[in-house]
Order: sequence, then C-alpha cells, then structure tokens
Amino acid sequence: MSLIKLINLDKTYNTTAIAVHAVNNVNLNIEKKEFTAIVGPSGSGKTTLLNLIGGLDKPTTGSVVIEGTDIAGLKSGKLINYRLHNIGFVFQSYNLIPVFTAKENVEFIMLLQGIAKKERDRRAIELLESVGLGDRITTRPPQLSGGQQQRVAVARALASHPAFVLADEPTANLDSASAEALLDLMKQLNEKHEMTFIFSTHDARVIKRARRVVTLEDGAIKSDKKAAA
Repeated sequence: MSLIKLINLDKTYNTTAIAVHAVNNVNLNIEKKEFTAIVGPSGSGKTTLLNLIGGLDKPTTGSVVIEGTDIAGLKSGKLINYRLHNIGFVFQSYNLIPVFTAKENVEFIMLLQGIAKKERDRRAIELLESVGLGDRITTRPPQLSGGQQQRVAVARALASHPAFVLADEPTANLDSASAEALLDLMKQLNEKHEMTFIFSTHDARVIKRARRVVTLEDGAIKSDKKAAA
C-alpha cells in the first residue's frame, strides 16, 4: 500500500471571473522512504499540492489517501488531530514561537499530543542533539541563525513520529552553507532513519539530492522522474 495516494485531485479557486485550477487532476503515489521534490515555475501549484497533502487545504474534488485514510473527507476536528499525529511540517519562514526556547519549540507538538513531561524532555533533547543543536537547547529563536532555526523546525517536525515530513521551500531564507548543511541533515535522516520527505522547491540543491522529481505545470503533472539507482 502506498504511503500517500492522490486520486483525481483538483483544487479550483473562483476568486476572479475566471476559475483558476491551482491543482488540475493530479494522480500520484508516494511510497515510504522517498525523498521527493515537487518542482515547477511560480504559480505551477507546488505549494497548493503540498498543502493538500498536508491537510492544510481541502481539494475541490478528489482524494488524498494517507495509509488508507482519505483525509480530504475528514471533518475539521478529526483532520487537525490527524495532522498532529501523522504529518510533520517544515516551513520556509520557520514558524517557531519566539518566546519559547529551542527545546520548548520542539516539545510543543508533544504537549499538544498529551505526552508526559519526562518523555517530552527526553525526546526534545534527543532530537536537538540529532540535528546538531545539543548546545542550543535553552536558546530562543531570535538568538539563533537562520540555519539553526530551520534545524529546530526539522526537530519539531520529527517530534510527533510522523508518517512523513512536508517541507515547503525550506532553504529559501538560508545562505548557501546553511542550505547545504540542512539538506545534508535531511538526507541523512532519510537514509539512516527512513524518514519520508516531500519538498516543494525551486532550489537546484534540493533537486540534485532528490531521488524523485515531480514537475508541475499549470497545476498538472508534466513529468515524474526517478533518479538512477
């Protein structure tokens, strides 16, 4: 069974006189352990597709089936709970809570899940150490570099033991060295811990590392290529 199965997926916006097909009849299967980049020009539907997979937006028609559950059909409360327990997110703008320490930011998802404090502490420290920030546990985001903040965001995304991680332009606000280090980290997590990553990106560095590149044009899949083994 596919980890993610998109079936006849369509997202249409009717905010103008002309309907805009942001995602146009997309059919796509994503398996566990993939390191996949969704690419295409601005306006091609990359972020919209990622938001549909993550349950941050609802399709106009079609299904988003994750491990047998069609999240497109879930009511709001159940969808929020499903995202909380099954999907990790890494955003371009980090989305960290500035008054929380790095550890508290990572813990926050687990707090929402109702995990006991002792286990939250243990896992948050373990995750921050795994992303090279064991010495920044009590540091708040404003005192961290962009690359370090994005590493905290990766640790936070992994805190809930998600089925997969969605990363929307995660390197866009990083300098070259920080972007390379972040991507090396994510690739390591993919290869050593079998974490599935799906990127929306313009970044050639992400595309170079991806084992599968899905290209969108006008909301539809133009090509779907896997890297040679």
